[in-house]
Amino acid sequence: MTRNTLIVTVESISTVQQRTRNAFDQALAEDVSAEEAPQRLSFETTDQLAQVFTPRAIDLLQAIAEGEPVSIREAARLVDRDIKQVSENLERLEEYGIVEFVDKGRAKQPIVHYDEIDIHLPLREATDPNIAPA
Repeated sequence: MTRNTLIVTVESISTVQQRTRNAFDQALAEDVSAEEAPQRLSFETTDQLAQVFTPRAIDLLQAIAEGEPVSIREAARLVDRDIKQVSENLERLEEYGIVEFVDKGRAKQPIVHYDEIDIHLPLREATDPNIAPA
């Protein structure tokens, strides 16, 4: 079974644009399907990344992936947190496409489609703008 990985990066807009152009050209040349393309989320700064991937958000994502709660209330119980805080956290994660909600009657079921999140955090700027992190 192939693991569904979200690749999270901190990189400049120009690097993201160049990688997007390269991926587009490669997809056209090789007829790559959307399912085969890696899922990416890029932030311009580490502060932006840290605002989304807080320790509490990571704990919540792990609890949802493992426990598969049927509602936000059940997700809050899994992490032993207030439902309002969990709801706000999940809404932020949904804004970035990390979590999806499925309506289950009056409840909204949070779903994480990823098996892992791979965070790429460069310590040095790339010297060649055509070379993007893997």
